Amino acid sequence: MDNKDKRILNKIIEHITSVIDYCAGCENLKDFQNNPMRVEACVFNLMQIGELAKNSLSDDAKNKITAIPWKQIYGMRNRIVHGYSGVDMKIVWDTINDDLPKLREQLINIL
Repeated sequence: MDNKDKRILNKIIEHITSVIDYCAGCENLKDFQNNPMRVEACVFNLMQIGELAKNSLSDDAKNKITAIPWKQIYGMRNRIVHGYSGVDMKIVWDTINDDLPKLREQLINIL
């Protein structure tokens, strides 16, 4: 993996860490939704993660790192960008709680 791809993966990790930090102390979906700035910050970072995964990370890196669900990551970005008012916040919340910590761990191990 080249240095550019490593930088992109590190940037994805930074965005994941930001989301996790923004949600520290958030116990449930209601807590999450009750803070519009938190929601917007998290959704922005999820969009950034998807954009980096789709357009910045090389196809070679994505083909070598098959354990990461690259298409689903970009799919989340598409849902947010093309239908923000219709985005299911439960899916966002579940992604934040269930998927992002695992994804961060996987990326750290890859690097």
